[in-house]
Amino acid sequence: MTEILMIILLLAFLITLLASGIWVAFSLLGVGMVGIHFFSSAPLGNVMATTIWGASNSWALAALPLFIWMGEILFRSRLSEDMFTGLSPWLTRMPGRLLHVNIFGCGIFAAVSGSSAATAATIGKMSIPELAKRNYPERMMVGTLAGSATLGLLIPPSIILIVYGVATEQSIARLFIGGILPGLMLVLMFVGYVICWSLFNNERIPPGDKPSPFLDKIKKSRRLIPIVLLILGVIGSIYAGIASPTDAAAVGVLLSLVLSKLSGTLTKKTFFDGLIGATKTSCMIAFILAGAAFLTVAMGFTGIPRMLATWIGTLGLSPYALLAALTVFFVILGCFLDGISVVVLTTSVIMPMVEQAGIDPLWFGIFIVIVVEMAQITPPVGFNLFVIQGLTGMNILRVAAAAIPFFLLLLAGLIIITIFPVVVTLLPNMMAG
Repeated sequence: MTEILMIILLLAFLITLLASGIWVAFSLLGVGMVGIHFFSSAPLGNVMATTIWGASNSWALAALPLFIWMGEILFRSRLSEDMFTGLSPWLTRMPGRLLHVNIFGCGIFAAVSGSSAATAATIGKMSIPELAKRNYPERMMVGTLAGSATLGLLIPPSIILIVYGVATEQSIARLFIGGILPGLMLVLMFVGYVICWSLFNNERIPPGDKPSPFLDKIKKSRRLIPIVLLILGVIGSIYAGIASPTDAAAVGVLLSLVLSKLSGTLTKKTFFDGLIGATKTSCMIAFILAGAAFLTVAMGFTGIPRMLATWIGTLGLSPYALLAALTVFFVILGCFLDGISVVVLTTSVIMPMVEQAGIDPLWFGIFIVIVVEMAQITPPVGFNLFVIQGLTGMNILRVAAAAIPFFLLLLAGLIIITIFPVVVTLLPNMMAG
């Protein structure tokens, strides 16, 4: 009974801090301090100092600001404009035509930004006016953007996978490689849905431009090719074992600066804007991770994770039942917090249950990211829905309704990797072999 009261009090304190608008990092530190001070005999100051230093002094964490900076550099280049020009000639004969620009554009930009909100905002600024001008159906135009933008969380180099890897001490390289096949699977599922919808609603798809000769298509896509090669090079070097994620990120930053210079978009202002943007984002994430690390250690001293894991064990839940319960929990939590906060808030309590149930932590990392993706477009308060509402001026409920088919496709993808975990584990196991 004392343990249950302790959990209720700490949970109520955390919710109160978050609801009051206090930064997530301060909220995590506050709950950890209360937990250690009132529910354990551990020396608070010593534990806090060593834990925060240990969490901050991590070589794996060095990849985080570098990948964020790479995204900031390319974000300030002409990538979004080049993307529409480069992709559209190849899609004129495909059912759904330019609706696929949202899907493929988000897939490419996701591998640059690592953020679903940044992906939605950047691709949406470029694609929505163009598609609206050509009279594409509003519902599909918005739905494809909302669904595909979530790929920013999964397709490597993903910021949230770096955060999960640091928080759970998993290999970031293996997590990156594990996200490739599920990411490609979701892209194909989205494309398949648009094709099927277009075949049944062909009269609602505007006629395409006259097909271009192959060399013209290549010419229009030439600015897109270096970006794609950069992304493939960064991920390929990690997969081949040539470079660690941190090494690959450093090379990615250097090549991004070169591409930006060659495209004429690298100025003193864009350089410093990108550097400051990356610094702000990196500090915010690192601060949250430090708070989460302290909370994890504090929870260990209070014995809550061990007690919850034992309690879950007494329920006799199968791994599938546990995953179903966690899916609902994460989707609800993701309605109120961003994906990074969801991951760092829950890992200290969730991971002992997951490991006790015999679930592979690497596979669970991809699982949790897809669930967080679902939360980003969960009506009525998914974060991506607000980004798209700001871009379009549409009613939030109409944006949510347009996103529902893609929410269901993400759910189907989650079921597929649960039934066939090899979709996640195949490439990491090949890499290890």
